[in-house]
Amino acid sequence: MHHAQLALRQAEQAAIAAQKERTSGYVSIGLPPTTATVLALPLIQVMNELYPHIQLHIVETLSGHLANMLNARQLDLALVFHADSAHRWSTRALLDEDLFLISSPSAVDACFALKSVQIKDLADVKLIMPSGLHGLRTNLMAAFERFNIQPNVIMEIDGLTLLMDAVRQGYGATIQPGAAAARLGESGLRIRRIADKQVIRRNFLVSLPDDDLSPSALATRVVIAKVAKDLVKNNVWPGAHWIG
Repeated sequence: MHHAQLALRQAEQAAIAAQKERTSGYVSIGLPPTTATVLALPLIQVMNELYPHIQLHIVETLSGHLANMLNARQLDLALVFHADSAHRWSTRALLDEDLFLISSPSAVDACFALKSVQIKDLADVKLIMPSGLHGLRTNLMAAFERFNIQPNVIMEIDGLTLLMDAVRQGYGATIQPGAAAARLGESGLRIRRIADKQVIRRNFLVSLPDDDLSPSALATRVVIAKVAKDLVKNNVWPGAHWIG
């Protein structure tokens, strides 16, 4: 019995060592700035617990840049807001995010007195928006076009921190997803949900084709989906709805 137990322990240790060997390596992940604010740290924590031998390289930049980096094989995985069927990506729609109108407390537009607003209410609101390279801007322009509205975009800022500082100073309002709104909830800014059901941001988990991914990248892709689902389920990702 003693020798049998010893053999079993040695077999278990060998299996653990083999598993660690299969899941060691280097994985590059691309995250848009607003998504990174809610997903990045929980992802790092879970990866460190499950796969401590995988070295992560996390790139935070605009969704359009991430798509280009994935096409150039500079990334293994990324979260983006448009699934490009022209490329041989492995694509999975993860979740939809509600969008919010965010302004300074000094904003005087009538719509800021409402608990929620609609796109048609925003025709005359001064907006500070990201440029066309940003997936969010593309989605919003399509929403405005559906209502035949030309938005009053007074400034374009691609950096999230600077954009929000400009909003806080009262230069204009902006439209951002729940992930960004959650980080700003205690900063004194006014936050109003946009009630239009069509005005959402869909998050896609995309990667190189499965045959081109290492076992470490495949494992990381599974963890990203699990962490995102748990954040939505536990209401840590505000305004997000799991697609399933």
